[in-house]
Amino acid sequence: MQKIIYEDNDTPKEFCGLFGIFGHKQASWLTYLGLFAQQHRGQEACGIVVNKKENLSVYKHMGLVSDVFTPEVLDKLKGTAAVGHVRYSTTGSSVLKNAQPLLIDYAKGSICIAHNGNLVNSLELSQELEERGSIFQTTTDSEIIIHLMARAKSRDLLESLVFALERVKGAYSLVMMDNKHLIGVRDPLGFRPLVLGKLGGAFCLASETCAFDLVGAKYIREIEPGEIVFIDVNGIKSIKPESLQLKGKHSFCTFEHVYFSRPDSVVFGETVHTVRRKLGAQLAREHPVKADYVIPVPDSGFSAAMGYSHESGIPLELGIIRNHYVGRTFIQPAQDARDLGVRIKFNLLKDVIKGKRIIVVDDSIVRGTTSKIRVRNLRRAGCKEVHLRISCPAHRFPCFYGIDFHKPTELIANKYESLVKIQQYLEVDSLGYLTLEGMLGCLKYENENYCAACWTGKYPLHAKDVDKFALELGCCGQSGKPKCELKK
Repeated sequence: MQKIIYEDNDTPKEFCGLFGIFGHKQASWLTYLGLFAQQHRGQEACGIVVNKKENLSVYKHMGLVSDVFTPEVLDKLKGTAAVGHVRYSTTGSSVLKNAQPLLIDYAKGSICIAHNGNLVNSLELSQELEERGSIFQTTTDSEIIIHLMARAKSRDLLESLVFALERVKGAYSLVMMDNKHLIGVRDPLGFRPLVLGKLGGAFCLASETCAFDLVGAKYIREIEPGEIVFIDVNGIKSIKPESLQLKGKHSFCTFEHVYFSRPDSVVFGETVHTVRRKLGAQLAREHPVKADYVIPVPDSGFSAAMGYSHESGIPLELGIIRNHYVGRTFIQPAQDARDLGVRIKFNLLKDVIKGKRIIVVDDSIVRGTTSKIRVRNLRRAGCKEVHLRISCPAHRFPCFYGIDFHKPTELIANKYESLVKIQQYLEVDSLGYLTLEGMLGCLKYENENYCAACWTGKYPLHAKDVDKFALELGCCGQSGKPKCELKK
């Protein structure tokens, strides 16, 4: 027997979660709670920077928020302002030096940065900066922004920040802090969410509103695409540099609604649970089937399954139970580790599903290996029929904006050229994906305001690095590979 790391390699990985607060005596404790509420956005590493009398200090480590920030650690993190980050690596390896927030001392003072997203011209910029003498402490693209700020001729913080943001391309929601300010930034296309809240006289920033609910803060509004907010002892100031404005054009990440965000969060102006229910109802209209029960895959499939059940009139039932206390390690006996991993994470209510025709509702299929094992276990439990319904289209392309999707060659929708072959591989009686039009039709804004590149291959932002990355992954029209469209 041996101890191994259990990784769920059949789901997209979260990007990152941010939290910041200014003007509160319990800043570090509230930041801890804000990160705890957003643990689903990153489970590799976490960190908090505190500002105590204009002096910044940091504590970060690999692991979960509740494990890293013990009462003893929090007791030492005193200050009236703080910035926190939970991380899953999208660029840069999973090591402690890449954990955020990054705290850097440079000629203009001390500053920290916490970043959610991915810069698509990072390679180009890092090579240029290194040629000019910059020395990088990490391999993350987030550090590039600080180096660009240091290169700015102006010593003014806002001017230096705008100088840097005018040169980076990609997805970035940022929470930053220097000795006197808490700063929130959202990229011009608005890929990633960032919201503003207030707790008494203190202002808060977070990736999701569920963080405000836990700390008791009032949600005020979204930080707008292309907006910079400065928070200090005088209050809050909003700046919208003309160079960062793309009027009438946004690229909100649709997958925030499909999978990543917590159902109790308000993201891009809509409650996530409500959107997922609409996705499920549309799925029932597009792919009806006769069955005894609608069974959600916990936890992200619950809301869509509710919508499917209500629209179809087929009862919603619990047939799959998730173990919420699965750690990242377990003892592996002499049997198939992948099959064991699925059974450790999910168990079946055999008395409920035996002899029944069931509709299993899930949010997405990536490689399909976990889905296949789950279907086999349902068959062994006595299910008469298994019909699989997915509340988004089939994933065929990588994401360059902060989601760690697999290479196209590993995605099940690319390995099998038809829906019938995917259905046969998964061993289900029927398979239905939500159409792109059906998915986008459930959202608040017009279709062109959402990024759907992982389904369509139509990328809203072009850069040299995207070309290079796409070629490495084999998704730009090479023989036998899916073709994507890169918009300049």
